[in-house]
Amino acid sequence: MRIALLAGDGIGPEVIAQARRVLDALGLDLTYEEALVGGAAYKAVGHPLPPETLDVARRADAILFGAVGDFDCDHLERHLRPEQAILGLRKELVLFSNLRPAKMFAELADASALRPEVASAIDLVIVRELNGDVYFGEKGMRKTADGLREGYDIMSYNEAEVRRIAHSAFRAARARRGKLCSVDKANVLETSQLWRDVVIEVSADYPDVELSHMYVDNAAMQLVRNPGQFDVIVTGNLFGDILSDQASMCVGSIGMLASASLDANGKGLYEPIHGSAPDIAGQGKANPLATILSAAMMLRYSLDQGAAADRIEAAVAKALAGGARSPDLGGTMTTSEMGDAVLAAL
Repeated sequence: MRIALLAGDGIGPEVIAQARRVLDALGLDLTYEEALVGGAAYKAVGHPLPPETLDVARRADAILFGAVGDFDCDHLERHLRPEQAILGLRKELVLFSNLRPAKMFAELADASALRPEVASAIDLVIVRELNGDVYFGEKGMRKTADGLREGYDIMSYNEAEVRRIAHSAFRAARARRGKLCSVDKANVLETSQLWRDVVIEVSADYPDVELSHMYVDNAAMQLVRNPGQFDVIVTGNLFGDILSDQASMCVGSIGMLASASLDANGKGLYEPIHGSAPDIAGQGKANPLATILSAAMMLRYSLDQGAAADRIEAAVAKALAGGARSPDLGGTMTTSEMGDAVLAAL
């Protein structure tokens, strides 16, 4: 099983190192190929996603990704900034379906921003479309007739893009509790009206899944008020980006949420949803659990190693039950000490 390791910037190399330790402890037949990506790649070869890195990603059975983002690169033209690497990988590999599970570990109830009795009910998956929306629409700067600067980003989806992510979300709901909530802004946006219409059409193929709809502003409120009502949420690129970060704080820390970005055949890129956190890079403060849990998702979804994935997730739960806490969870353990705790539980 060939894994591309793209550590990236900031805390990326630190958390990837801990995930690799856990993977190695499983005794599976894994091979790794490392490559530069993000700001590290730009500084080395002048581009955040070099052709060599893309080749490594194409050859792999799965990709384990750290994070990209570097303050030193903020002055660059947009197409050369580190963040373009992850957007480029999603586009070039057609990774259109992003799965972001959020589940409350009972041991972390006191770390959630919500009351424990509210947070304890969280067990949901956000399915975020990755290849459309304002992130990939036409964008630019121009001058208006009266000489004012105007920025624009075009939000668009075609029905094929909506249809494929809808199928992905319905399948995810069918494999869980059979409830799917489609989140849009159909009362204002034509893009969202198309989204809603197509999701309803696709629902005819899944009579066993209960479909509901919610405007994104209400969904943001409900994630705080009553998150236990959600099973699977499907939404667009922009709304999904925002709601999944919100969900991360509902379960205690952005350092706890894993993600999978899948193509139509199940090949995927797996990454923690937190960023590169350059302010704490190299200090041993990063929580590696989201990356370790991303590795578990990789085993389950792309490498057909569900039992090994279960072992990792059980080890994380046991480590937390034993008191393992990094600074974001209110503790003092270093990145490597958190890795040690998971390995001991494994």
